[in-house]
Amino acid sequence: MRIFIALLDGVGVGELPDASQYGDQGSHTLRNTSQAVGGLRLPNLEALGLGCIDSIEGVAPVPNPKGYYGKMRERSAGKDTLTGHWEIAGIILDKPFPVYPRGFPPEVVQRIEEAIGRPILGNKPASGTAIIEELGAEHLRTGYPIVYTSADSVLQIAAHEEIIPPPQLYEMCRKVREIMTGEHAVARVIARPFVGSPGKFVRTPRRKDFSLPPPSQTVLDALVASGKEVIGVGKIGEIFAFRGLSDSIKTADNADTFRVFLKLQKSGRGDLIWANFNDFDTLYGHRNNPQGFAQALQDWDATLTDFLASMREEDLLIITSDHGCDPTTPSTDHSREYALLLVYSPSNQRGRSLGVRDTFCDVAHSIAEFLGVKWHGPGTSFASEILS
Repeated sequence: MRIFIALLDGVGVGELPDASQYGDQGSHTLRNTSQAVGGLRLPNLEALGLGCIDSIEGVAPVPNPKGYYGKMRERSAGKDTLTGHWEIAGIILDKPFPVYPRGFPPEVVQRIEEAIGRPILGNKPASGTAIIEELGAEHLRTGYPIVYTSADSVLQIAAHEEIIPPPQLYEMCRKVREIMTGEHAVARVIARPFVGSPGKFVRTPRRKDFSLPPPSQTVLDALVASGKEVIGVGKIGEIFAFRGLSDSIKTADNADTFRVFLKLQKSGRGDLIWANFNDFDTLYGHRNNPQGFAQALQDWDATLTDFLASMREEDLLIITSDHGCDPTTPSTDHSREYALLLVYSPSNQRGRSLGVRDTFCDVAHSIAEFLGVKWHGPGTSFASEILS
């Protein structure tokens, strides 16, 4: 058996019971997006059972889905990318990563400037595209990097590639990563290179994330230790600080990620291949663009046709998400939502409900059972429900 995880970043399926504590009451990324555009056309996901999870305009609850379907509650505190991915891999966090709605405090700024050897610009929550337009000209004049954050636990450093070349920017981020520890241990320090001129600045694909390593063993670590080949596609490597992976393949966008995902499937490599499809979150959720979000979902569903047709009898596909990023709400932040769960194998197309899972960790337990690896982390496996 080979297992493929397709993680649709930011594609949540409804507010969690504690969503109001995060200001996310009313969030439902899939339903609200579908309503905003007059319905979604997702025939492959519909056939697997997506419409059986919840009411989504345009996606019918088919009577005999080919896949197993459900949704998962997030047990960890927070709604960050790392939090969601780590819980899927078997780690529950008892407190969220720190965030900085008023920018980083003076003592942190001082340490950053000492580490990189120059002053910084910005130091506030901002959209990445907006802040380079606001401060890009000053950056070109002074050579000072632009430091900003968001509602997520991130410290981002933007620099023009002709002023601070990407290798130099990466080194700055490594130094900042080393000092952002303890109470200021942000989930990710992110290098954000850009090019262009005032009024025409454009971020480049040479983004690089410097994440905290997971605080304890994940199921990925257990798989690799047992001799299994684990391959991360997209930003999976960076999310796990490249731990618990046999190989990591960087990609540019959803289309490129699916190209690599399909190539790996046809190659026969890997016991677990985990891909992160990031465009939903980055390009559309954070920018409150439901039309773009809907089109990206429909494009993804169309590409899924080739993947499903190429699956071997013993292959298993898990489609899930890490949090919501509802593009229809006033917030541009992630939203505290259930993660979707669709599981499909050509060997068993008698799909049925997997219910509401108590934690994302159920995926980790199921992977371990499917692949015959001992795993003692939290969660309950759903493997027996699919193998029976």
